[in-house]
Amino acid sequence: MGAEDYITKPFRARELLSRINSVLRRNKKQNNKNIIEIEGITIDLGQAKVLKDGKDVMLTALEYKILITLALEPNVVFSREQILADIWDVNEDFVNDNTLTVYIKRIREKIEDDANNPKIIKTIRGMGYKVEI
Repeated sequence: MGAEDYITKPFRARELLSRINSVLRRNKKQNNKNIIEIEGITIDLGQAKVLKDGKDVMLTALEYKILITLALEPNVVFSREQILADIWDVNEDFVNDNTLTVYIKRIREKIEDDANNPKIIKTIRGMGYKVEI
């Protein structure tokens, strides 16, 4: 019928706004070009592939979703809550906040030249994460 999300009562206004923004971002993603290039990383949205210097990078589905969330809007700081709302799973369970940190670390290990000094996925202390170009 076209529904993209469902919220049970009671809910917070902040959660509703987060979900609305998530749907808007997903719709914006569909209208953008299919290739994103950042610092030697190529993301092919049409084929759901990530390449580093021309070689396949094997990402899990959740790692891929997180990377896409950040890469579609470079230089925009995403709060942890925004990222978690964007990767909401079908069982309506949030990914644990600490789990998000682990996933970001794993993505960095796969796409960054030096995961300890990231150049692509930056942590903005007290605010969240962004892809920097």
